[in-house]
Amino acid sequence: MPRNPLVMDCGIFTTRYKDDMAILHHPGAKLKVLAVIIVFAAFPLFASPYYVGVANLVGIAVIGALGLNILTGYTGQISIGHGAFMGVGAYTAGILTATHGLSFWIALPLGGIAAALVGAFFGIPSLRLKGLYLAIATLAAQVIIHFLIIHTPSLTKGTAGMVLPAPQIGSYRLDNDLSFYYLILILTIAAVVFATNIFRSRVGRAFMAIRDRDLAASVIGINLFQYKLLAFALSSFYAGVAGALWGHYMGVISPEHFTINMSIMYLAMIIIGGLGSIMGAIFGAFFMTLLPILLREAVSLFGGVFANISGIILSMQDAIFGLIIILFLIYESEGLAKLWKNFKEYFKLWPFSY
Repeated sequence: MPRNPLVMDCGIFTTRYKDDMAILHHPGAKLKVLAVIIVFAAFPLFASPYYVGVANLVGIAVIGALGLNILTGYTGQISIGHGAFMGVGAYTAGILTATHGLSFWIALPLGGIAAALVGAFFGIPSLRLKGLYLAIATLAAQVIIHFLIIHTPSLTKGTAGMVLPAPQIGSYRLDNDLSFYYLILILTIAAVVFATNIFRSRVGRAFMAIRDRDLAASVIGINLFQYKLLAFALSSFYAGVAGALWGHYMGVISPEHFTINMSIMYLAMIIIGGLGSIMGAIFGAFFMTLLPILLREAVSLFGGVFANISGIILSMQDAIFGLIIILFLIYESEGLAKLWKNFKEYFKLWPFSY
């Protein structure tokens, strides 16, 4: 049918299934994503080394938070052992590079694979356990892995920690914030794209069916054991890659870096950002990484005016984190991702109220 020039198109219309399944449906969305990538690519050109370092930590946190959101947000399996799985990835990559002289580019995926295998092993109880009981099982994984890291000094150097070599590309060493920035940016973009596509596939739909009602998912033919283990493995792979990146970026790893506090921090990221949302994991990683920095900035700003304010704020940092989580659970359980969605929808209709 010929197009009537007097009729104006309204909305998004597709004529092919491939177009309907596209992540970005219209050129405007593609331009926005391209603009965001360009901004992040150009960020080190106008930012100080300190802020480039902060951006590196945010990128690593995004990868780790995406992994936990796959397991907890999309599959409904609570985990309090995410920090330990990051430790598995960090120590595997560290042992391969520092002790055996293997290339970082081979050790990085191997660290993720090792964490995936360990995560899948500790995910076996998920077939019989759920809710609080599964959380306790993953807490046991956190304790066991942390114990093994400390008490195998011949392999992990125990409480003394390990010094890791800087990655190299030929003769070029990635030994500063700027050189690491683009590696972390590329891996973060790849992690976001991969996670986005998972939940548009059969595997992702199975994950969400298990989260919503595992009994109904089993009735329609979803293998609960297989997909729960796969969710643990994928989540732990992300954690292992994030841990290996973090270890080589910092240059040193020790057991105190992968305690239960790290696991709780990542759980807070996906709760504040928004469970079951890719953008939620990104927002949560930004928020939880930048919040301590903002608190320190507030201390330095008001420390000269109020004599005791610095000590009070720093001592109450964990309490502030807890209070923020409680407020989000009460007033916006879907997190920052929902607030961002509401913000966009408001300006789509503005200045009209209908």
